[in-house]
Amino acid sequence: MNFHFDFTGRTILVTGGTSGIGAATSLAFRRAGARVLACGFTQQELEAARANPDFGGIDIRSLDVCDKPAVDALLGGLESLDAVVHCAGLILREAEHDPIEFDKVLDVNVSGGMRVSAAARPLLAKSRGSIVFVASVMSFFGGPRQPAYSASKGAVRNLTMSLACAYADEGIRVNAVAPGWVVTNLSRGARENPERNATIMTRTPIGRWAQPDEIADPILFLCSDAARYMTGTVMQVDGGYCSMG
Repeated sequence: MNFHFDFTGRTILVTGGTSGIGAATSLAFRRAGARVLACGFTQQELEAARANPDFGGIDIRSLDVCDKPAVDALLGGLESLDAVVHCAGLILREAEHDPIEFDKVLDVNVSGGMRVSAAARPLLAKSRGSIVFVASVMSFFGGPRQPAYSASKGAVRNLTMSLACAYADEGIRVNAVAPGWVVTNLSRGARENPERNATIMTRTPIGRWAQPDEIADPILFLCSDAARYMTGTVMQVDGGYCSMG
């Protein structure tokens, strides 16, 4: 459901746009009339998206957000751009206690978003466009099982606020959504662990996991003219998870 958002004539780039929240976001923008460039990383994700008839009309590209020349080449090849949504993300859980793996997660989740934002900045300044990051409820507290993921999402929260201030004079708005527990491949381990799932549900007032499109809709709102006075906002979309003590 897109709540009648109209992005006709606008060009949207979604990193991590071929799976999970990113795929739902790509599809939601396409239904709202946008020209969508959905970027994925793994061959499996790219092939699945290309085989999905719902992705008809979406430009599917391969992109490693850790590869600056590739990022610059992709953005440099675009004539116009109205919004960037950073959905590309990595979580390695317990492996993140290894400093090498820790760095990998931060490179994708934080530096990758910065690389794309910096490359997109000139185009977004022309269109007076917007950037939306995907943070997390873990932007607000620690995660002993995934220290890099939690640290990276805390950094995404602060990067959102920092770029909102830095880019405001150019008419670029920068916001973020902070999802709670969403039904994606990344969350499968927690959903299939009865004890872990029960703990999460006990702390979620709405009492269920979110579907990816329930995160995509707030992203569309933040990119729309309805949010024209919003920048530097980190919007919690968590079913009330962070409201519980």
